[in-house]
Amino acid sequence: MRVLVVEDEHKIARALAKALEQETYAVDVAYDGDEGYAMATTEPYDVAIIDRMLPGAYDGVAIVKAMREAKIHTPVLFLSALDSIAERTTGLDAGADDYLVKPFALEELLARVRALLRRPSEQQSDTLTAGDLSLDTVTYSVKRGGKDIQLTSKEFALLEYLLRNQGRPISKEVIISHVWDYDADILPNTVEVYVKYLRNKIDTPFPKPLIHTVRGFGYKLEA
Repeated sequence: MRVLVVEDEHKIARALAKALEQETYAVDVAYDGDEGYAMATTEPYDVAIIDRMLPGAYDGVAIVKAMREAKIHTPVLFLSALDSIAERTTGLDAGADDYLVKPFALEELLARVRALLRRPSEQQSDTLTAGDLSLDTVTYSVKRGGKDIQLTSKEFALLEYLLRNQGRPISKEVIISHVWDYDADILPNTVEVYVKYLRNKIDTPFPKPLIHTVRGFGYKLEA
């Protein structure tokens, strides 16, 4: 699981990152609103922990609003020293899923992160589509142009992840962390091999390719 922490107080940010990494999460940290905005709207995360008050053009509320306007449904936990009902309401109405007031216990924050991860996401649909490609997570079936396509379990997991992040460039390292869970034996070229397998099945027999290479970075799926 990949977590974004947007927190301008370096001591708090480092403590959060350490605690989350000890729980085996992969953690990225941004120390101001502008960097946090860029990361939250261009990289795929399973949870974002965002401070309410941030330096830069984007505060926490602006970041979450931008995420929701871009149809990014990543669960968001707001952190804030502001404890009024009005502030909590503002954060939640902007699109945050939870609100934790500073100072807080790390154990509570970790519990709230686990709770957010258990929630069914708005984007966790049973059927994912891109153009004439469809993937059903209940029946584990894939079709393109009405034709059934047989995939291995790992090919299916890779395609599902690309579909859930449709239109967004995904690095090979991020793909590994979600599809292979940072298995020590997995190297970036393994992703290349499995993308080739997928392309042979869902792209090569059809006139329009869906999986695109982002040179020097990774891949994106786009109809």
